[in-house]
Amino acid sequence: MAQQWPAADIARQILLGFDDYRDAFRRITEGARARFEQARWQEAQRASAARISLYEEKANEAGARLLAHFGRTVLLQVERWPQVKAAYIELIDPRLDDELAETWYNSIFCKLFSHDCISDRTMFIQTTRPAFRAEERVAQTRLYRPHGNLAGVLRQILDDHAFDVPYADLAGDLARLGAQLQSCLPDWVCKDPALSIELFCSVLYRNKGAYLVGRLNTRDEQWPLVIPLLHREGQGIVADGLITDEAEVSIIFSFTRTYFMVEVPVPAEFVGFLKRILPGKYIAELYTSIGFYKHGKSEFYRALIDHLASTDDRFVMAPGVRGMVMSVFTLPGFNTVFKIIKDRFSPIKTVNHAAVIEKYRLVKHVDRVGRMADTQEFADFRFPKDKFEPECLAELLEVAPSTVEVQGETVLIRHCWTERRMTPLNLYVESGSEQQVREALEDYGLAIKQLAAANIFPGDMLLKNFGVTRHGRVVFYDYDEVCFLTEVNFRHIPEARYPEDEMASEPWYSVGPNDVFPEEFPRFLFTDRAQRQLFASLHGELYDADYWKGLQKAIREGKVIDVFPYRRSGHDHP
Repeated sequence: MAQQWPAADIARQILLGFDDYRDAFRRITEGARARFEQARWQEAQRASAARISLYEEKANEAGARLLAHFGRTVLLQVERWPQVKAAYIELIDPRLDDELAETWYNSIFCKLFSHDCISDRTMFIQTTRPAFRAEERVAQTRLYRPHGNLAGVLRQILDDHAFDVPYADLAGDLARLGAQLQSCLPDWVCKDPALSIELFCSVLYRNKGAYLVGRLNTRDEQWPLVIPLLHREGQGIVADGLITDEAEVSIIFSFTRTYFMVEVPVPAEFVGFLKRILPGKYIAELYTSIGFYKHGKSEFYRALIDHLASTDDRFVMAPGVRGMVMSVFTLPGFNTVFKIIKDRFSPIKTVNHAAVIEKYRLVKHVDRVGRMADTQEFADFRFPKDKFEPECLAELLEVAPSTVEVQGETVLIRHCWTERRMTPLNLYVESGSEQQVREALEDYGLAIKQLAAANIFPGDMLLKNFGVTRHGRVVFYDYDEVCFLTEVNFRHIPEARYPEDEMASEPWYSVGPNDVFPEEFPRFLFTDRAQRQLFASLHGELYDADYWKGLQKAIREGKVIDVFPYRRSGHDHP
Protein backbone atom coordinates (compact mmCIF):
# COMPACT_ATOMS: atom_id res chain seq x y z
CA MET A 1 0.00 0.00 0.00
CA ALA A 2 1.43 3.37 -0.99
CA GLN A 3 2.41 5.63 1.88
CA GLN A 4 0.02 8.55 2.36
CA TRP A 5 1.49 11.93 1.37
CA PRO A 6 2.21 13.84 4.63
CA ALA A 7 0.06 16.97 4.08
CA ALA A 8 -1.03 17.27 7.71
CA ASP A 9 2.54 16.81 8.97
CA ILE A 10 3.83 19.51 6.62
CA ALA A 11 1.08 21.87 7.81
CA ARG A 12 2.01 21.20 11.45
CA GLN A 13 5.68 21.84 10.76
CA ILE A 14 4.87 25.17 9.07
CA LEU A 15 2.79 26.18 12.09
CA LEU A 16 5.57 25.15 14.49
CA GLY A 17 7.87 27.52 12.62
CA PHE A 18 5.26 30.27 12.99
CA ASP A 19 5.03 29.63 16.74
CA ASP A 20 8.81 29.89 16.98
CA TYR A 21 8.71 33.26 15.19
CA ARG A 22 5.79 34.54 17.28
CA ASP A 23 7.54 33.56 20.54
CA ALA A 24 10.70 35.42 19.53
CA PHE A 25 8.65 38.43 18.35
CA ARG A 26 6.79 38.45 21.67
CA ARG A 27 9.99 38.31 23.73
CA ILE A 28 11.46 41.34 21.96
CA THR A 29 8.19 43.23 22.26
CA GLU A 30 7.69 42.45 25.95
CA GLY A 31 11.10 43.96 26.70
CA ALA A 32 9.91 47.40 25.55
CA ARG A 33 8.49 48.37 28.94
CA ALA A 34 11.77 47.69 30.78
CA ARG A 35 13.77 49.53 28.12
CA PHE A 36 11.45 52.53 28.54
CA GLU A 37 11.58 52.45 32.35
CA GLN A 38 15.37 52.11 32.39
CA ALA A 39 15.93 54.65 29.59
CA ARG A 40 17.93 52.15 27.51
CA TRP A 41 17.37 54.08 24.28
CA GLN A 42 20.16 52.60 22.15
CA GLU A 43 19.04 49.14 23.15
CA ALA A 44 15.50 50.08 22.10
CA GLN A 45 16.80 50.98 18.63
CA ARG A 46 18.71 47.70 18.37
CA ALA A 47 15.62 45.74 19.46
CA SER A 48 13.53 47.47 16.81
CA ALA A 49 15.99 46.53 14.05
CA ALA A 50 16.33 42.97 15.38
CA ARG A 51 12.57 42.46 15.36
CA ILE A 52 12.35 43.54 11.71
CA SER A 53 15.10 41.08 10.74
CA LEU A 54 13.47 38.32 12.77
CA TYR A 55 10.81 37.38 10.23
CA GLU A 56 13.20 36.51 7.41
CA GLU A 57 15.57 34.74 9.82
CA LYS A 58 12.83 32.52 11.21
CA ALA A 59 11.22 31.91 7.81
CA ASN A 60 14.56 30.79 6.39
CA GLU A 61 15.06 28.44 9.35
CA ALA A 62 11.56 27.02 8.94
CA GLY A 63 12.03 26.43 5.21
CA ALA A 64 15.34 24.67 5.81
CA ARG A 65 13.79 22.44 8.50
CA LEU A 66 10.96 21.43 6.16
CA LEU A 67 13.43 20.41 3.45
CA ALA A 68 15.57 18.50 5.94
CA HIS A 69 12.58 16.72 7.47
CA PHE A 70 10.58 15.74 4.37
CA GLY A 71 13.15 15.86 1.57
CA ARG A 72 12.94 17.82 -1.64
CA THR A 73 11.26 15.03 -3.67
CA VAL A 74 8.31 14.75 -1.29
CA LEU A 75 8.00 18.41 -0.35
CA LEU A 76 8.11 19.96 -3.80
CA GLN A 77 5.06 18.20 -5.26
CA VAL A 78 3.19 21.44 -5.76
CA GLU A 79 0.05 19.73 -7.05
CA ARG A 80 -0.46 18.27 -3.54
CA TRP A 81 -0.23 21.54 -1.68
CA PRO A 82 -3.99 22.21 -1.68
CA GLN A 83 -4.05 19.36 0.85
CA VAL A 84 -1.47 21.19 2.99
CA LYS A 85 -3.52 24.39 2.79
CA ALA A 86 -6.69 22.57 3.87
CA ALA A 87 -4.92 20.93 6.82
CA TYR A 88 -3.35 24.25 7.80
CA ILE A 89 -6.73 26.01 7.81
CA GLU A 90 -8.00 23.48 10.36
CA LEU A 91 -4.97 24.13 12.56
CA ILE A 92 -5.24 27.92 12.57
CA ASP A 93 -9.04 28.25 12.88
CA PRO A 94 -8.99 28.42 16.72
CA ARG A 95 -6.04 30.82 16.91
CA LEU A 96 -6.13 34.49 17.87
CA ASP A 97 -3.46 35.42 15.29
CA ASP A 98 -4.85 33.34 12.43
CA GLU A 99 -4.50 36.05 9.77
CA LEU A 100 -0.79 36.36 10.56
CA ALA A 101 -0.48 32.58 10.33
CA GLU A 102 -1.82 32.72 6.75
CA THR A 103 0.85 35.22 5.77
CA TRP A 104 3.52 33.01 7.37
CA TYR A 105 2.32 30.03 5.31
CA ASN A 106 2.56 32.15 2.15
CA SER A 107 6.13 33.14 3.03
CA ILE A 108 7.19 29.51 3.49
CA PHE A 109 5.47 28.45 0.24
CA CYS A 110 7.29 31.21 -1.69
CA LYS A 111 10.64 30.08 -0.29
CA LEU A 112 10.02 26.58 -1.63
CA PHE A 113 8.43 27.31 -5.01
CA SER A 114 8.91 29.75 -7.85
CA HIS A 115 6.33 32.50 -8.21
CA ASP A 116 4.71 30.89 -11.23
CA CYS A 117 3.42 28.17 -8.86
CA ILE A 118 1.42 30.71 -6.87
CA SER A 119 -2.34 30.28 -6.92
CA ASP A 120 -5.18 30.53 -4.43
CA ARG A 121 -5.40 26.72 -4.46
CA THR A 122 -1.95 26.32 -3.01
CA MET A 123 -1.65 29.41 -0.79
CA PHE A 124 -3.65 32.30 0.64
CA ILE A 125 -3.92 34.86 -2.17
CA GLN A 126 -7.25 35.78 -0.59
CA THR A 127 -7.72 35.32 3.13
CA THR A 128 -9.99 32.61 4.55
CA ARG A 129 -10.39 34.59 7.78
CA PRO A 130 -13.69 36.35 8.60
CA ALA A 131 -13.76 40.07 7.82
CA PHE A 132 -15.31 40.85 11.20
CA ARG A 133 -15.05 38.83 14.37
CA ALA A 134 -18.38 37.98 16.00
CA GLU A 135 -17.15 39.06 19.40
CA GLU A 136 -13.97 40.04 21.17
CA ARG A 137 -12.31 36.85 22.35
CA VAL A 138 -9.82 38.57 24.64
CA ALA A 139 -10.54 41.74 26.61
CA GLN A 140 -8.27 44.29 24.97
CA THR A 141 -9.69 47.60 26.20
CA ARG A 142 -10.54 49.31 29.48
CA LEU A 143 -13.64 51.46 29.75
CA TYR A 144 -13.80 54.59 31.93
CA ARG A 145 -16.95 56.64 32.63
CA PRO A 146 -16.26 60.14 33.98
CA HIS A 147 -19.83 60.95 35.12
CA GLY A 148 -18.76 64.58 35.19
CA ASN A 149 -15.49 63.92 37.05
CA LEU A 150 -12.84 64.21 34.32
CA ALA A 151 -10.03 64.84 36.78
CA GLY A 152 -10.85 61.63 38.65
CA VAL A 153 -10.94 59.57 35.47
CA LEU A 154 -7.62 60.95 34.23
CA ARG A 155 -6.04 60.08 37.59
CA GLN A 156 -7.48 56.55 37.32
CA ILE A 157 -6.05 56.19 33.81
CA LEU A 158 -2.54 57.16 34.91
CA ASP A 159 -2.82 54.99 38.03
CA ASP A 160 -3.81 52.02 35.84
CA HIS A 161 -0.73 52.67 33.67
CA ALA A 162 1.83 53.14 36.43
CA PHE A 163 5.48 52.23 35.83
CA ASP A 164 8.33 51.14 38.08
CA VAL A 165 9.53 54.73 37.65
CA PRO A 166 7.17 57.27 39.32
CA TYR A 167 5.52 60.19 37.57
CA ALA A 168 7.66 63.30 37.96
CA ASP A 169 4.72 65.60 38.70
CA LEU A 170 1.45 63.68 38.69
CA ALA A 171 -0.66 66.58 39.96
CA GLY A 172 0.77 68.93 37.35
CA ASP A 173 0.28 66.37 34.58
CA LEU A 174 -3.35 65.80 35.57
CA ALA A 175 -4.10 69.53 35.63
CA ARG A 176 -2.53 69.97 32.19
CA LEU A 177 -4.28 66.92 30.68
CA GLY A 178 -7.64 68.07 32.05
CA ALA A 179 -7.20 71.55 30.62
CA GLN A 180 -6.15 70.15 27.23
CA LEU A 181 -9.11 67.78 27.13
CA GLN A 182 -11.58 70.55 27.84
CA SER A 183 -9.95 72.90 25.34
CA CYS A 184 -9.99 70.46 22.42
CA LEU A 185 -13.57 69.19 22.79
CA PRO A 186 -16.88 71.03 22.59
CA ASP A 187 -18.12 72.17 26.00
CA TRP A 188 -21.12 69.86 25.98
CA VAL A 189 -18.96 66.74 25.51
CA CYS A 190 -17.17 67.03 28.83
CA LYS A 191 -20.52 67.44 30.61
CA ASP A 192 -22.29 64.66 28.71
CA PRO A 193 -23.29 61.91 31.18
CA ALA A 194 -22.90 59.36 28.36
CA LEU A 195 -19.22 60.27 27.79
CA SER A 196 -16.90 57.29 28.06
CA ILE A 197 -13.17 56.74 27.50
CA GLU A 198 -12.05 53.44 26.00
CA LEU A 199 -8.32 52.69 26.09
CA PHE A 200 -6.37 49.77 24.68
CA CYS A 201 -4.97 47.80 27.61
CA SER A 202 -1.39 47.52 26.34
CA VAL A 203 0.91 50.53 26.16
CA LEU A 204 2.49 51.24 22.77
CA TYR A 205 6.26 51.92 22.87
CA ARG A 206 8.44 53.54 20.22
CA ASN A 207 11.86 55.19 20.48
CA LYS A 208 11.83 57.26 23.71
CA GLY A 209 8.05 57.43 24.07
CA ALA A 210 5.16 55.37 25.41
CA TYR A 211 1.60 55.94 24.23
CA LEU A 212 -1.84 55.29 25.69
CA VAL A 213 -4.23 54.89 22.75
CA GLY A 214 -8.00 54.83 22.69
CA ARG A 215 -11.08 56.88 21.96
CA LEU A 216 -13.67 59.15 23.54
CA ASN A 217 -17.29 58.21 22.92
CA THR A 218 -20.64 59.90 23.33
CA ARG A 219 -23.90 58.39 22.09
CA ASP A 220 -23.48 59.95 18.65
CA GLU A 221 -19.81 60.89 18.19
CA GLN A 222 -16.29 59.71 18.85
CA TRP A 223 -12.79 61.19 18.92
CA PRO A 224 -9.42 59.42 18.98
CA LEU A 225 -7.42 59.80 22.18
CA VAL A 226 -3.67 59.49 22.59
CA ILE A 227 -1.70 60.34 25.73
CA PRO A 228 2.08 60.31 25.05
CA LEU A 229 4.35 59.55 28.01
CA LEU A 230 8.04 60.39 28.24
CA HIS A 231 10.74 59.21 30.61
CA ARG A 232 12.85 62.18 31.66
CA GLU A 233 15.97 60.54 33.04
CA GLY A 234 16.58 61.53 36.63
CA GLN A 235 13.11 63.09 36.91
CA GLY A 236 10.52 60.41 36.17
CA ILE A 237 7.61 59.79 33.81
CA VAL A 238 5.87 62.80 32.26
CA ALA A 239 2.46 62.81 30.57
CA ASP A 240 3.45 64.99 27.62
CA GLY A 241 0.03 65.88 26.29
CA LEU A 242 -3.42 64.73 25.27
CA ILE A 243 -4.31 64.44 21.56
CA THR A 244 -7.82 64.13 20.16
CA ASP A 245 -7.30 65.48 16.64
CA GLU A 246 -7.61 62.70 14.05
CA ALA A 247 -4.98 64.20 11.74
CA GLU A 248 -2.43 64.43 14.57
CA VAL A 249 -3.14 60.88 15.72
CA SER A 250 -2.80 59.72 12.12
CA ILE A 251 0.69 61.26 12.01
CA ILE A 252 1.63 59.29 15.14
CA PHE A 253 0.77 56.11 13.19
CA SER A 254 2.46 57.42 10.04
CA PHE A 255 4.17 55.29 7.38
CA THR A 256 7.29 57.39 8.07
CA ARG A 257 7.70 56.10 11.64
CA THR A 258 9.45 53.19 13.27
CA TYR A 259 7.09 50.37 14.19
CA PHE A 260 5.49 50.34 17.63
CA MET A 261 6.29 47.71 20.23
CA VAL A 262 2.93 46.64 21.69
CA GLU A 263 1.56 43.42 23.11
CA VAL A 264 -1.49 42.54 20.98
CA PRO A 265 -3.43 39.42 22.03
CA VAL A 266 -5.77 39.56 19.01
CA PRO A 267 -4.12 41.51 16.17
CA ALA A 268 -7.19 41.69 13.89
CA GLU A 269 -9.34 43.17 16.63
CA PHE A 270 -6.75 45.76 17.65
CA VAL A 271 -6.33 46.79 14.02
CA GLY A 272 -10.12 47.02 13.77
CA PHE A 273 -10.11 49.25 16.86
CA LEU A 274 -7.47 51.51 15.30
CA LYS A 275 -9.37 51.59 12.01
CA ARG A 276 -12.45 52.90 13.82
CA ILE A 277 -10.53 55.83 15.29
CA LEU A 278 -8.43 56.39 12.14
CA PRO A 279 -10.80 55.64 9.24
CA GLY A 280 -8.42 57.30 6.76
CA LYS A 281 -5.70 54.72 7.39
CA TYR A 282 -5.38 51.60 5.28
CA ILE A 283 -5.56 48.23 7.07
CA ALA A 284 -2.12 47.43 5.62
CA GLU A 285 -0.61 50.53 7.25
CA LEU A 286 -2.11 49.74 10.63
CA TYR A 287 -0.73 46.18 10.70
CA THR A 288 2.65 47.51 9.63
CA SER A 289 2.63 50.25 12.28
CA ILE A 290 2.54 47.65 15.08
CA GLY A 291 5.34 45.53 13.66
CA PHE A 292 3.43 43.04 11.49
CA TYR A 293 4.89 44.47 8.30
CA LYS A 294 4.76 41.16 6.41
CA HIS A 295 1.05 40.90 7.00
CA GLY A 296 0.77 44.57 6.08
CA LYS A 297 2.36 43.55 2.79
CA SER A 298 -0.31 40.83 2.33
CA GLU A 299 -3.11 43.31 3.03
CA PHE A 300 -1.55 45.80 0.61
CA TYR A 301 -1.36 43.21 -2.17
CA ARG A 302 -4.98 42.14 -1.65
CA ALA A 303 -6.13 45.76 -1.73
CA LEU A 304 -4.13 46.32 -4.92
CA ILE A 305 -5.53 43.34 -6.83
CA ASP A 306 -9.06 44.20 -5.65
CA HIS A 307 -8.55 47.78 -6.90
CA LEU A 308 -7.33 46.59 -10.29
CA ALA A 309 -10.22 44.15 -10.61
CA SER A 310 -12.92 46.63 -9.63
CA THR A 311 -11.80 49.84 -11.42
CA ASP A 312 -10.66 51.02 -14.84
CA ASP A 313 -7.53 52.52 -13.28
CA ARG A 314 -4.34 52.08 -15.34
CA PHE A 315 -0.67 52.47 -14.47
CA VAL A 316 0.97 55.74 -15.54
CA MET A 317 4.39 57.27 -14.97
CA ALA A 318 4.49 59.17 -11.69
CA PRO A 319 4.62 62.98 -11.92
CA GLY A 320 7.90 64.75 -11.23
CA VAL A 321 11.46 64.77 -12.56
CA ARG A 322 12.50 61.39 -13.96
CA GLY A 323 14.98 59.66 -11.66
CA MET A 324 18.55 58.83 -12.65
CA VAL A 325 18.47 55.46 -10.86
CA MET A 326 14.83 54.51 -10.35
CA SER A 327 11.81 54.62 -12.63
CA VAL A 328 8.55 55.35 -10.82
CA PHE A 329 5.00 54.58 -11.90
CA THR A 330 1.66 54.76 -10.13
CA LEU A 331 -2.09 54.12 -10.27
CA PRO A 332 -3.96 57.44 -10.14
CA GLY A 333 -6.70 56.02 -7.90
CA PHE A 334 -4.39 54.06 -5.57
CA ASN A 335 -2.22 56.08 -3.22
CA THR A 336 1.04 54.25 -3.94
CA VAL A 337 4.08 54.51 -6.21
CA PHE A 338 5.97 51.55 -7.64
CA LYS A 339 9.75 51.95 -8.01
CA ILE A 340 12.01 49.81 -10.17
CA ILE A 341 15.77 50.05 -10.69
CA LYS A 342 16.82 51.11 -14.17
CA ASP A 343 19.22 48.92 -16.12
CA ARG A 344 21.55 51.87 -16.74
CA PHE A 345 22.15 54.82 -14.44
CA SER A 346 23.08 58.39 -15.23
CA PRO A 347 26.89 58.67 -15.56
CA ILE A 348 27.06 60.99 -12.54
CA LYS A 349 25.74 58.21 -10.30
CA THR A 350 28.44 55.99 -8.79
CA VAL A 351 26.17 53.33 -7.23
CA ASN A 352 25.35 49.95 -8.78
CA HIS A 353 22.23 47.75 -8.61
CA ALA A 354 23.39 45.82 -5.55
CA ALA A 355 24.21 49.02 -3.65
CA VAL A 356 20.77 50.50 -4.40
CA ILE A 357 19.03 47.36 -3.11
CA GLU A 358 21.19 47.43 0.03
CA LYS A 359 20.34 51.08 0.71
CA TYR A 360 16.59 50.56 0.30
CA ARG A 361 16.76 47.59 2.67
CA LEU A 362 18.80 49.64 5.13
CA VAL A 363 15.97 52.17 5.45
CA LYS A 364 13.69 49.39 6.73
CA HIS A 365 15.93 48.85 9.75
CA VAL A 366 16.81 52.38 10.85
CA ASP A 367 14.87 54.94 12.88
CA ARG A 368 13.05 56.92 10.20
CA VAL A 369 12.07 59.66 12.73
CA GLY A 370 8.97 60.47 10.73
CA ARG A 371 11.07 61.71 7.80
CA MET A 372 11.55 58.67 5.54
CA ALA A 373 8.80 56.76 3.77
CA ASP A 374 8.52 53.09 4.62
CA THR A 375 8.87 50.72 1.67
CA GLN A 376 7.71 47.22 0.82
CA GLU A 377 9.84 45.06 -1.46
CA PHE A 378 8.12 42.75 -3.96
CA ALA A 379 9.34 40.12 -6.41
CA ASP A 380 7.52 38.85 -9.51
CA PHE A 381 4.49 41.10 -9.56
CA ARG A 382 2.17 40.09 -12.41
CA PHE A 383 -0.34 42.57 -13.81
CA PRO A 384 -2.68 42.45 -16.83
CA LYS A 385 -1.08 44.23 -19.76
CA ASP A 386 -4.25 46.25 -20.39
CA LYS A 387 -3.82 47.84 -16.95
CA PHE A 388 -0.86 49.88 -18.27
CA GLU A 389 -1.13 53.03 -20.33
CA PRO A 390 0.92 52.30 -23.49
CA GLU A 391 3.33 55.22 -22.85
CA CYS A 392 4.00 53.97 -19.32
CA LEU A 393 4.69 50.38 -20.39
CA ALA A 394 6.90 51.52 -23.26
CA GLU A 395 9.03 53.64 -20.91
CA LEU A 396 9.40 50.84 -18.35
CA LEU A 397 10.43 48.37 -21.05
CA GLU A 398 12.95 50.87 -22.40
CA VAL A 399 14.68 51.78 -19.13
CA ALA A 400 14.44 48.44 -17.28
CA PRO A 401 14.11 45.53 -19.74
CA SER A 402 15.79 43.16 -17.26
CA THR A 403 13.07 43.92 -14.69
CA VAL A 404 9.94 44.43 -16.80
CA GLU A 405 8.85 41.77 -19.27
CA VAL A 406 5.69 41.29 -21.33
CA GLN A 407 4.51 37.67 -21.32
CA GLY A 408 1.50 37.49 -23.62
CA GLU A 409 -1.24 39.54 -21.95
CA THR A 410 0.66 39.77 -18.65
CA VAL A 411 3.35 42.20 -17.52
CA LEU A 412 5.93 40.69 -15.17
CA ILE A 413 7.70 43.08 -12.79
CA ARG A 414 10.58 41.03 -11.43
CA HIS A 415 11.52 43.37 -8.60
CA CYS A 416 10.07 46.59 -7.21
CA TRP A 417 9.42 48.64 -4.11
CA THR A 418 6.19 50.31 -3.14
CA GLU A 419 5.93 53.60 -1.25
CA ARG A 420 3.11 55.93 -0.27
CA ARG A 421 2.57 58.52 -3.00
CA MET A 422 3.36 62.12 -2.10
CA THR A 423 3.59 65.44 -3.93
CA PRO A 424 7.25 65.97 -4.94
CA LEU A 425 8.59 68.93 -2.96
CA ASN A 426 9.93 70.70 -6.07
CA LEU A 427 6.44 70.61 -7.65
CA TYR A 428 4.84 71.70 -4.37
CA VAL A 429 6.96 74.85 -4.05
CA GLU A 430 6.49 75.70 -7.74
CA SER A 431 2.72 75.93 -7.31
CA GLY A 432 2.40 76.84 -3.62
CA SER A 433 1.52 80.20 -2.10
CA GLU A 434 4.20 82.28 -0.40
CA GLN A 435 3.09 80.94 2.99
CA GLN A 436 3.02 77.34 1.77
CA VAL A 437 6.52 77.68 0.31
CA ARG A 438 7.84 79.11 3.55
CA GLU A 439 6.27 76.34 5.64
CA ALA A 440 7.47 73.64 3.26
CA LEU A 441 11.07 74.91 3.19
CA GLU A 442 11.09 75.26 6.97
CA ASP A 443 9.92 71.65 7.30
CA TYR A 444 12.37 70.52 4.60
CA GLY A 445 15.27 71.88 6.65
CA LEU A 446 13.84 70.35 9.80
CA ALA A 447 13.55 66.99 8.04
CA ILE A 448 17.23 67.12 7.05
CA LYS A 449 18.21 68.04 10.62
CA GLN A 450 16.15 65.29 12.21
CA LEU A 451 17.47 62.67 9.80
CA ALA A 452 21.02 63.83 10.48
CA ALA A 453 20.53 63.72 14.25
CA ALA A 454 19.29 60.13 13.80
CA ASN A 455 22.57 59.34 11.96
CA ILE A 456 21.07 59.43 8.46
CA PHE A 457 22.50 61.54 5.64
CA PRO A 458 20.24 61.67 2.56
CA GLY A 459 23.15 62.12 0.17
CA ASP A 460 21.20 63.71 -2.65
CA MET A 461 19.19 66.43 -0.90
CA LEU A 462 17.57 67.93 -4.00
CA LEU A 463 13.96 68.97 -3.51
CA LYS A 464 12.78 66.39 -6.06
CA ASN A 465 13.87 63.62 -3.68
CA PHE A 466 11.51 64.80 -0.94
CA GLY A 467 7.72 64.69 -0.89
CA VAL A 468 4.93 66.48 0.94
CA THR A 469 2.33 64.30 2.69
CA ARG A 470 -1.40 65.01 2.92
CA HIS A 471 -0.68 66.47 6.37
CA GLY A 472 1.89 68.89 4.93
CA ARG A 473 4.96 67.13 6.32
CA VAL A 474 8.13 66.91 4.25
CA VAL A 475 9.44 63.37 3.85
CA PHE A 476 12.55 61.95 2.15
CA TYR A 477 11.84 59.10 -0.27
CA ASP A 478 14.80 58.56 -2.65
CA TYR A 479 17.36 56.28 -1.05
CA ASP A 480 20.00 55.42 -3.64
CA GLU A 481 22.60 57.69 -1.98
CA VAL A 482 21.50 57.42 1.66
CA CYS A 483 24.19 56.56 4.22
CA PHE A 484 24.97 56.89 7.91
CA LEU A 485 25.95 60.42 8.85
CA THR A 486 29.04 59.15 10.66
CA GLU A 487 30.38 57.77 7.34
CA VAL A 488 30.55 61.24 5.78
CA ASN A 489 33.60 63.50 5.88
CA PHE A 490 32.27 67.07 6.13
CA ARG A 491 34.82 69.66 5.01
CA HIS A 492 35.15 73.39 4.60
CA ILE A 493 36.20 74.47 1.11
CA PRO A 494 39.90 75.42 1.34
CA GLU A 495 40.86 78.97 0.48
CA ALA A 496 41.81 79.49 -3.17
CA ARG A 497 45.54 79.63 -3.86
CA TYR A 498 45.14 82.08 -6.70
CA PRO A 499 42.21 84.19 -8.00
CA GLU A 500 42.11 81.97 -11.08
CA ASP A 501 41.29 78.92 -8.92
CA GLU A 502 37.80 80.16 -8.21
CA MET A 503 37.10 80.53 -11.93
CA ALA A 504 38.32 77.05 -12.84
CA SER A 505 35.85 74.34 -13.90
CA GLU A 506 37.54 71.80 -11.60
CA PRO A 507 38.17 72.26 -7.85
CA TRP A 508 41.68 73.28 -6.78
CA TYR A 509 41.50 70.88 -3.83
CA SER A 510 41.36 67.10 -3.55
CA VAL A 511 37.95 65.48 -3.05
CA GLY A 512 37.63 62.03 -1.47
CA PRO A 513 34.73 59.63 -2.14
CA ASN A 514 32.99 60.48 1.17
CA ASP A 515 33.82 64.19 1.23
CA VAL A 516 30.91 66.63 1.45
CA PHE A 517 31.23 70.43 1.33
CA PRO A 518 28.11 72.02 2.89
CA GLU A 519 29.10 75.45 1.53
CA GLU A 520 28.16 74.09 -1.92
CA PHE A 521 24.60 73.22 -0.88
CA PRO A 522 22.91 76.56 -1.78
CA ARG A 523 23.70 76.47 -5.48
CA PHE A 524 22.94 72.75 -5.77
CA LEU A 525 19.65 72.82 -3.87
CA PHE A 526 18.04 76.00 -5.20
CA THR A 527 17.94 77.54 -8.64
CA ASP A 528 15.44 80.11 -7.39
CA ARG A 529 17.32 82.97 -5.70
CA ALA A 530 14.41 83.90 -3.39
CA GLN A 531 14.04 80.32 -2.17
CA ARG A 532 17.80 80.10 -1.63
CA GLN A 533 17.77 83.23 0.52
CA LEU A 534 14.68 82.10 2.44
CA PHE A 535 16.20 78.72 3.22
CA ALA A 536 19.44 80.38 4.36
CA SER A 537 17.45 82.50 6.80
CA LEU A 538 15.59 79.45 8.13
CA HIS A 539 18.33 76.82 8.21
CA GLY A 540 21.60 78.53 7.32
CA GLU A 541 23.57 76.33 9.73
CA LEU A 542 23.16 73.44 7.25
CA TYR A 543 25.71 75.24 5.07
CA ASP A 544 28.36 75.00 7.80
CA ALA A 545 30.54 71.89 8.04
CA ASP A 546 30.99 72.49 11.78
CA TYR A 547 27.25 72.04 12.35
CA TRP A 548 27.38 68.57 10.78
CA LYS A 549 30.54 67.67 12.69
CA GLY A 550 28.79 68.60 15.92
CA LEU A 551 25.97 66.19 15.13
CA GLN A 552 28.50 63.46 14.34
CA LYS A 553 30.17 64.03 17.71
CA ALA A 554 26.84 63.73 19.54
CA ILE A 555 26.02 60.50 17.71
CA ARG A 556 29.42 58.98 18.49
CA GLU A 557 28.86 59.85 22.15
CA GLY A 558 25.71 57.73 22.08
CA LYS A 559 23.09 60.47 22.30
CA VAL A 560 19.60 59.55 21.05
CA ILE A 561 17.58 62.60 20.08
CA ASP A 562 13.97 63.43 20.89
CA VAL A 563 11.81 63.69 17.78
CA PHE A 564 8.14 64.04 18.64
CA PRO A 565 5.42 62.81 16.25
CA TYR A 566 2.93 65.33 17.64
CA ARG A 567 2.70 69.05 18.25
CA ARG A 568 3.87 70.18 21.67
CA SER A 569 5.02 73.37 23.33
CA GLY A 570 8.33 74.47 21.85
CA HIS A 571 9.95 73.10 18.69
CA ASP A 572 11.29 69.62 18.13
CA HIS A 573 14.55 70.73 16.59
CA PRO A 574 17.40 68.38 17.45
